[in-house]
Amino acid sequence: MTDASTFPDDLLQLQERHHRLHAEHRAYLAGLPWSVEPMKGWRRAEKHSHRGDVPDSPGWSDEQKETVDRMWGEIRELSIAVVDHPHWATVPREVLVNARMQLKRQARPADADDTAKAA
Repeated sequence: MTDASTFPDDLLQLQERHHRLHAEHRAYLAGLPWSVEPMKGWRRAEKHSHRGDVPDSPGWSDEQKETVDRMWGEIRELSIAVVDHPHWATVPREVLVNARMQLKRQARPADADDTAKAA
């Protein structure tokens, strides 16, 4: 198994930024209306809804759509940077998946989940 000290600092920083941005993205989405486009809500008796009554959704503004798209783009770029990092060429194939999982655990910021809950 890859020793924790073998991850390069830049790879650890990339993975931590990925965790943080993903948490920010989830928190941002949680604050948006339930439908991207304006849509009429419904009462539980009208449809089988596990959420109960669902209010009308005003949809997302153009700015909100652009923010979501920008954040997704940044998450994708960070994902690519982590996966394509030269370090992975030095890790034996038989332990590669375990090493990647260890990186995710090691680089997870303590407050990543708190960031998502706070917003």
